[in-house]
Amino acid sequence: MQTLTILGVLLLAYLIGSIPMGLFLVKLATGKDIRKTESGRTGGTNAMRAAGPLVGYATTGLDILKASCTVWIARWAFPDNVWIHVLAPTLAVIGHNYSIYLVTRDEQGKLTIGGGAGGTPALGGAVGLWWPNLLILLPAGLLIFYGVGYASVTTMSIPFLAALIFAGRAIWLGKPWEYILFGLFAEMLILWALRPNIKRLLNGTERAVGWRKKKKA
Repeated sequence: MQTLTILGVLLLAYLIGSIPMGLFLVKLATGKDIRKTESGRTGGTNAMRAAGPLVGYATTGLDILKASCTVWIARWAFPDNVWIHVLAPTLAVIGHNYSIYLVTRDEQGKLTIGGGAGGTPALGGAVGLWWPNLLILLPAGLLIFYGVGYASVTTMSIPFLAALIFAGRAIWLGKPWEYILFGLFAEMLILWALRPNIKRLLNGTERAVGWRKKKKA
């Protein structure tokens, strides 16, 4: 019975993570299909490109919330099982990047699956595991986003910083070391999703934001 409950919680985490907030909000605000805009991803950055800052920020907030909710559900169902607490938001990131709701067929009839890059649910998972992360990672993410000038670098930075925070808490405060693994799992998923962006970063053709965009213009 417990095994079925664990599987149910993890499946629910994936399904919650799969909800394409950007697709719904952009469609509601503009009638557009976000999958046909720029990168085609459903996260906050592309929602901002498709429908403006308000929709982009709303998408980001809801993507953070949905991943946090998976941790809260896991803790409610299994208060003492740290591994479930870690796996639930990891499944949310997988769902966000590979959404069961965004499975389609291309012109050749091949099945494809859409989603985001995983940065905001990675932040949401970190916040669910320890809520003060919101006060650390959100400002840090905004600083990197506007300071460095690349959304992809921001996305890759979030789980790395979360892993460092969880490592510090484990070393100095004796908190669960398993939380570090969430940051590492999320980082690997994001790096995989952002392979094209990493190539563009290396050859200098990645999309820029903020001052860097103005400089390139």
